[in-house]
Amino acid sequence: MINALFAAHPDRWEKYAPALKDAFDTLGLKVDLRQDHAPDIVDYIVYAPNSTLRDFTPYTRCKAVLNLWAGVEGIVDNVTLTLPLARMVDPGMTRGMVEWVTGHTMRHHLGMDRNITQQNGTWEPHVPPLAADRGVTILGMGQLGMACARALSGLGFPVTGWSRTPKEAEGITCLHGSDGLKQALGTAEILILLLPNTPATENTLNATRLAMLPKGAFVINPGRGPLIDDDALLAALDRGDIAHATLDVFRVEPLPVDHPYWAHPRVTVTPHIASETRVKTASQVIAENIQRGEAGNAFLHVVDRKAGY
Repeated sequence: MINALFAAHPDRWEKYAPALKDAFDTLGLKVDLRQDHAPDIVDYIVYAPNSTLRDFTPYTRCKAVLNLWAGVEGIVDNVTLTLPLARMVDPGMTRGMVEWVTGHTMRHHLGMDRNITQQNGTWEPHVPPLAADRGVTILGMGQLGMACARALSGLGFPVTGWSRTPKEAEGITCLHGSDGLKQALGTAEILILLLPNTPATENTLNATRLAMLPKGAFVINPGRGPLIDDDALLAALDRGDIAHATLDVFRVEPLPVDHPYWAHPRVTVTPHIASETRVKTASQVIAENIQRGEAGNAFLHVVDRKAGY
């Protein structure tokens, strides 16, 4: 029998317990999943950073910590965690992100907000350019960024992807490094942020880099709140340098009611809904990793502690 500890907020148990059991059964795994296993008998920890579990030293038999979230910034620096840590790469979550990003990219590209607010009896035709004439840049070419890049490229947008390390993707201009970042921003009529949250990525979009964007660019951030210097973005919006910002993630969540983003006419706030872990598909990922661990194979999606993701 494999002992798995479910270490997430208690309100997730009712949703995840049956889905995980189904995923284990499908793979023929005999797993005793509980919220209260004694630490010395735990083989795997199914974890979410909103758990109260912070000290991993008693889990002497444990083989891996399997995160239910894509983000690991809340746990990656925990000095008691010396076990392999796997982040969540969930096909359902990826699909959700692609749909959200594609929807808001098309919204800004087609000028849908203008059409919605123009219901005043005034006939003012506004014909957008074709997708082929609108440059889209994605900062962050991991699993989510690559999937979004391919979807937007398939719609005809010329897509540039920037990442910390070199990447390759057919039909997509892939850049890296500081010079590559300048080039990627320079063509970004629509800029999409999908970088992880690390000390190296904080304030990636600051005043200097906002000034590199074409005038009237759109900013879409479903990645992480700290990627943006909020004051710099608000100033660029006020000047009209940035036409609109659609933001799904913030430094403080829920976004405080008095935050300037709420009332700004050129900002759309969505409440961290761009992509949520899907219970069924995430459970299948957890089960697959446990199966791999039991077979002595390498775990999927292991976090690079130095990189922070």
